Amino acid sequence: MTAPTHPESGAAYWAARTPLELKLRRKSRVLEVAFDDGMRFELSFEYLRVYSPSAEVRGHGPGQETLQLGKHNVLINSVDPVGNYAVRLAFDDGHDSGLYAWAYLYELGATHAEKWQHYLDRMAKLGIPYPTPVPKKLG
Repeated sequence: MTAPTHPESGAAYWAARTPLELKLRRKSRVLEVAFDDGMRFELSFEYLRVYSPSAEVRGHGPGQETLQLGKHNVLINSVDPVGNYAVRLAFDDGHDSGLYAWAYLYELGATHAEKWQHYLDRMAKLGIPYPTPVPKKLG
């Protein structure tokens, strides 16, 4: 991941960014995104799954987030464009309801260290080891 060095940052700046290139690297489990301001981020599949913008993960308001566990081996099966503003990532665990807007992908890259530490801190507070165990399937 390339650390942001641009003097401007935040939601307004991120929203104005356009991706120039998306590379799905299945072997290394990374989605590489290059933006028009020269920034390039390598976002792990696990990180993208944990921070999915879907209501299933984020809930419908503050405090309703669902902590995602057992996603360290998740794969992305496909990256499908949605208009000119986002992509839908289809994960091999069946999750495909999050639309990753360009601004959100930029935010995920620019704030990776803080977001990932927040995730690890939440798990530690609950006494959950990392990597988290993969939940058993019912039935």
